[in-house]
Amino acid sequence: MAKALRLTQVERKEISDAKMLEAAVDLIVERGAGQATLKDVGEKAGYSRGLAGYRFGNKEGLFDFVLRSVGDEWLAELTQVTKDKYGYEAIAAALDAHIQFCADAPKHVEAFYRLWFEALAPESQLKGVILGIHRRRRADVISWIEQGIERGLLAPTIDKALIADHFVASVSGIVYHWMSDPDNLDEMRANHNGLKQVMRSMMSAQTE
Repeated sequence: MAKALRLTQVERKEISDAKMLEAAVDLIVERGAGQATLKDVGEKAGYSRGLAGYRFGNKEGLFDFVLRSVGDEWLAELTQVTKDKYGYEAIAAALDAHIQFCADAPKHVEAFYRLWFEALAPESQLKGVILGIHRRRRADVISWIEQGIERGLLAPTIDKALIADHFVASVSGIVYHWMSDPDNLDEMRANHNGLKQVMRSMMSAQTE
């Protein structure tokens, strides 16, 4: 009889982190961030009530973990779909991938944005995390536009900051609207397609 393979400490941590992420996401969506306790996360994940507290320290630490974990999932997808794409093509690919991410992992997206919006409270310690994510999103759009300019796809005088700010604000607004009716993916898909048209129009107008 083959001897069972023993998991390493790193592998055990990865498994427990994945289970606690799913538990935290479910509780944030079902109850709201304010009612998602560390004890409940640990128990829902199938561990002792104290493990989540030991791992994350407090709720801010747990929420930081959720934000970064979901953010990394999205970043991996974004990096793949925008590879070797520039200018409007990269922006369109990003928007198509975003709606697909919402369709494939709706609870992850909803939990992420619930924490995003609640992090705006004056006492929140998550503002730095959210600000970093916001800056990364904006920088990505500017980078895609700059690469488009370098390849002659866009005019050098195009207003990169204006387009990037409009893109980031619009995506957040679309998700906020969707969260009021999360089963209505068709409307969200239409809003993504509408934003693609707006992006194309803005970039075309400044290219002519």
